[in-house]
Amino acid sequence: MIAYDLTCSQGHAFEGWFEDARAFQTQKKKGLITCPVCSCADISRIPSTFAIKNSPSLNQASIQDAKTNLAALGRQIQHYVEKNFDDVGPDFAREALKIHYGAEKPRNIRGVSTAQEEETLRSEGVEFVKVPLPATGKDKS
Repeated sequence: MIAYDLTCSQGHAFEGWFEDARAFQTQKKKGLITCPVCSCADISRIPSTFAIKNSPSLNQASIQDAKTNLAALGRQIQHYVEKNFDDVGPDFAREALKIHYGAEKPRNIRGVSTAQEEETLRSEGVEFVKVPLPATGKDKS
């Protein structure tokens, strides 16, 4: 899809979306494009004010910095979840349903679930977010 900035002969500016440049020309010739303000069919394309600024090329150091920052963010998320969510382990789906239906007091929980349990939660209208957490090293035997 292409978005064109358009104007009518009366000076009203508006935007039009077209499959491609040929579709614009075909619709214009058939008088199918009209101004939404005055219904004028004398339409012209005008220069767009939209632009994409080139970013500086990434070098190896900036890529490494980004990876380091991403790893740090992952650790921060992991720490926050561990500190602020009750770990219910493999009972996640069961606990989430209890909270959803009011059998348990609402609270933040974390744990694991199977794909089938997740489908059940979705079908019951339980909102949840899967957050992959990096291994802590504590779980290794």
